[in-house]
Amino acid sequence: ASKQYDDSVGEAGHFYHQTVVIPGVLRMLRLGDTECVKLLDLACGQGVLSRTLPVTVEYWGVDLSEDLLGTARKLDARPTRRFIHGDACGPLPFDDGDFTHAACVLALQNVDKPEALIATAAAHLAPGGRLVLAMNHPCFRIPKQSSWGEDMRMRIRYRRMDRYLSRQRIAIKMNPSLGDKSPETWSFHAPLSDIFTWFRQAGLFVEHLEEWVSNKKSAGPASVMENRARAEFPLFLSISAIKPR
Repeated sequence: ASKQYDDSVGEAGHFYHQTVVIPGVLRMLRLGDTECVKLLDLACGQGVLSRTLPVTVEYWGVDLSEDLLGTARKLDARPTRRFIHGDACGPLPFDDGDFTHAACVLALQNVDKPEALIATAAAHLAPGGRLVLAMNHPCFRIPKQSSWGEDMRMRIRYRRMDRYLSRQRIAIKMNPSLGDKSPETWSFHAPLSDIFTWFRQAGLFVEHLEEWVSNKKSAGPASVMENRARAEFPLFLSISAIKPR
């Protein structure tokens, strides 16, 4: 599954990485407010975030996949980069607790125990440090439990939600065209109320929340209702939280 993920993301990240998610994460990290930045990237994959950061940022990426870490090391060999094999849900193979920033970019939904990942970030942040999580929107993007529908009489495109409050573990085929031969990964859903509870349990104070919509545009006879729906239902949710001093 790691190879399929690596191929889909590529060196610069997929379309939404490049145009929506990474710019939003960088804005919410507020790296310019800190003189010496030391950033912990949990479930870093093949290091998309690392390659967008200045060389002056001391970057530590942690992931369970040696294959993805190997790609990360090849694509960003700058001396201020470290890519470490470990479980983002902890305990990590180092004791550093002086990170000024931590991030988890589009990976929380693939973690079985996301509350443990947030606790890990909190444990390694210095007082006053900031954690930014960017994820598929848990209110509108639940695999196999959300979908688009159209009401042609009203000329609207709407979002249908079949389940939301229940915690869910959902199998995802990475290449559906292969049918049963497709590699599988897992997506884990939790409602927004659980996510805020995990911050409180980790001793973090939520600072800011942003919802990001698709920047794609439709053309053709259905474009008005498609573009309106795209602008109303966000794809991604990002939350920043601070470790108190």
